[in-house]
Amino acid sequence: MRRREFIALVGGVAVAWPLAARAQQPAIPVVGVMSPLSVATAARNLASLRSGLRDLGYSEGRNVKIEARFADGVAERFPVLVADLLSLKPAVILVGSTAAILAARSVTRTIPLIWFGTAGDPVALGLVDSFARPGGNVTGFLLSSDARMVGKRLELLREVVPKFSRVGVVIDPDYVPVSGELNAILPLARALGLDARVYEVRSGAELEAAFAAAVRDGVQALYVPEAPLLLTRRAEIAAIAASMRLPAIYTFREFVQSGGLMSYGSDLPDLYRRAATYVDKILKGAKPAELPLQIAEKFELAVNLKTAKALGLTISEAFLVRADEVIE
Repeated sequence: MRRREFIALVGGVAVAWPLAARAQQPAIPVVGVMSPLSVATAARNLASLRSGLRDLGYSEGRNVKIEARFADGVAERFPVLVADLLSLKPAVILVGSTAAILAARSVTRTIPLIWFGTAGDPVALGLVDSFARPGGNVTGFLLSSDARMVGKRLELLREVVPKFSRVGVVIDPDYVPVSGELNAILPLARALGLDARVYEVRSGAELEAAFAAAVRDGVQALYVPEAPLLLTRRAEIAAIAASMRLPAIYTFREFVQSGGLMSYGSDLPDLYRRAATYVDKILKGAKPAELPLQIAEKFELAVNLKTAKALGLTISEAFLVRADEVIE
């Protein structure tokens, strides 16, 4: 073989070999996230997920890729979002609400789904066979919204606003888990000697009208339960409540950071951090059917002293000591 031909042959192999090697390398697994919230509202949850994955040895772009899609509080977007994520052939999808998991489960029974939602009764919804052994492609980390949690919020609200007797409950009636919370809050309110009035809000455009109706009805305080629509509109809700001088308790501290009076509920970022362990297990071959549903273990109380002062409320030092976050 002539020297020139030999050099050309070796050069061709040198070029072709790296290309072939790259082609044989496994694709980076895609972890999908379908959030009912906006990009800004979901940021804390995603940061916790990323932190949890880093602790387990994952690095974005090297051995995992996170693809997130956001519904901005509009449940009608879920079918489009889940179709988009499925087109990426994800190894697992994290799903951020009950409405979202129902939309995802309706189109896939094979892709592993990690669900964040209200505990309620996932067995009755047909999502799992049991908490201990889900049996299908759904597992998850669920918020607690049982009667004890609802009662605790009412007690905290009464502790800060001791003289109110009529409470307004602002709900999104299209949000699936709200019926369970309503079933708990109405008898609990009566047991505390409170008259509870319910106000439905299906869109941001209905917020001001609902709050105005509450004022006309003589409502003296508000209870705002979990719902993606309400969380996404938290700044608007807090501003309207302040303008109408209505103290309120919410489920997540993002409301308090946006000007709401106080919140008490499950630590959602902690659930996302814990979910990283299930992502790791699934990427290593575990099946959701064998990963038990877990319930929130950490809860957080947040108070906005600036808002309390504007409403003419005095919050005791003993109360503030119990708070996980105090905004001054």
